[in-house]
Amino acid sequence: MTHLFRLMPTRVTIFLIAALSGCAQSEEHLPPVPQISSPQAGSPATLPAYKVQVGDLLDVKMYLNPELNEEVVVRPDGLISTAVAEDIQAYNRTPAEISADLRQHYKAVLSDPRIAVIVHTFAPNRVYVAGEVSNPGEFITVGPNLTVSQAIARAGGVKLSAARGGVFVLRRGPDDKPQAMAVNYLDVISGEHPEADVRLAQYDVVYVPRTGVYEAYTFWNQFVQQFVPYNWGFSYNVNSSVTTR
Repeated sequence: MTHLFRLMPTRVTIFLIAALSGCAQSEEHLPPVPQISSPQAGSPATLPAYKVQVGDLLDVKMYLNPELNEEVVVRPDGLISTAVAEDIQAYNRTPAEISADLRQHYKAVLSDPRIAVIVHTFAPNRVYVAGEVSNPGEFITVGPNLTVSQAIARAGGVKLSAARGGVFVLRRGPDDKPQAMAVNYLDVISGEHPEADVRLAQYDVVYVPRTGVYEAYTFWNQFVQQFVPYNWGFSYNVNSSVTTR
């Protein structure tokens, strides 16, 4: 028994050395950080047209009839209403598409409606991080949506009990049906596949599950340890007649 306990620290040390050497080898292929950083992070040459989101405040401008100018908010159902047109689909459409739709409705009262839809204020982006992170919750940003690693960093990083290779994203798909998509967060933080650090969509939920080992430990601690009697110690008796001889 004593010999076994003497070997355990050595085995743990060997395991840690192997793990650290594995991390070092995985980073050898990465390029070095530039000595002089660029003023801003790289961005695509052309960005997709902005699509209106729920909560955006829109200015409806009438060039020839300024008395009909209005400010409207995109409702939770994705629609807007003006004094002339009711229940116009705005969510996930560009301002130009909304303007074209409004022109068709305004032709009923105006001979030559000239309308421009301008996004006055933008609704903030909201993503959620749950599971084995230090500070789960809702995270609000203005501008580009967070990536998976950025969202987890905002949540304080993952816990030791986190299954880094099993992170997944919950997203509302067509017809508001939820769908789950896998993200290998371990590939991101190791630098093996930085492209796995995908950018999140509005209202995405990043979930970090527990490892199987931690699940087993939790089951043992909550159900077995509290209800099953056990004794990890041992005892022995010494025969006095033997010791006196």
